[in-house]
Amino acid sequence: MQFSLKQLAYFAAAAETGNISTAAARMNVSQPSISLAIAALEKDYAVTLFQRRRARGIDLTPAGQRLFAEARALLAHAADFERAARGEGEALAGPLEFGCFVTLAPFFLPALLKGFGAAYPKIQLRPREGDHASLCRGLLTGAFALALLYDLGFEDGIAAQPVAAVPLRAVLPARHPLARKRVLPLAALAPYPFILLDLPQSADYFLALFRARGLEPRITHRTPSFELARGLVAGGHGYSLLNLVPALDRTYDGGRVAVRALDDSVPALKIVVARAAQARPTSRAQALSDYLRQSFGGRVI
Repeated sequence: MQFSLKQLAYFAAAAETGNISTAAARMNVSQPSISLAIAALEKDYAVTLFQRRRARGIDLTPAGQRLFAEARALLAHAADFERAARGEGEALAGPLEFGCFVTLAPFFLPALLKGFGAAYPKIQLRPREGDHASLCRGLLTGAFALALLYDLGFEDGIAAQPVAAVPLRAVLPARHPLARKRVLPLAALAPYPFILLDLPQSADYFLALFRARGLEPRITHRTPSFELARGLVAGGHGYSLLNLVPALDRTYDGGRVAVRALDDSVPALKIVVARAAQARPTSRAQALSDYLRQSFGGRVI
């Protein structure tokens, strides 16, 4: 092994900050120490890790991105090893970066922080919200150890394990004529104005459900905001489709919506815990993965 953990730590600091001087300040070393560590790694492995941009810092090259993901994983395992060597159980301590899909976070993140914090008080869970694409990028670059998100399809390099499922629901104005029905087919909704929750991957998921049945929805509004979609529905501007809905039927502005089930031909959407397939999870990440599987229990929500 030609590299040292110190070199990897200096390289990781530069990658995270995008600036040599900032990385040096973070690591409490001189700027040449950071530069020399990067140069040694580039020489040993015959790759260029950064693109230097005058007055704009440094950016990772594709090779640098791959090494950065591996470096973060190796540094995390090294930190686990050090804690374990100091005493039994100490490996279950330290920070844990965790991604959560933006519309799942309000429903599950508060309880997760409380419950997991009580079970593992020495682990500092650091959640960050994002859409499907940004969370997948975070997993592949090592920014997150794990992510909780919908099963909307994954590129190579990501492993996902289902932990729960949520049925799709129609959200209608309280006085909508279809609100009198308990269960609705998509075909009954298609002629009415549709308010699309327009998040990356999510929008494709909703539209594919219609098109698989030979239907084309009448999209009148698009929004990436879960609550704005509900507000527009309450205001009579159309219906929307959501997998998770608040317990209350009131919107921010005091309007009301009606939530109705869709028929069995629309499958429930899986919630998964995802990670980089090639990265061996740290003990902290494994503890969180186990906790999520146990707390969700594979049930339909």
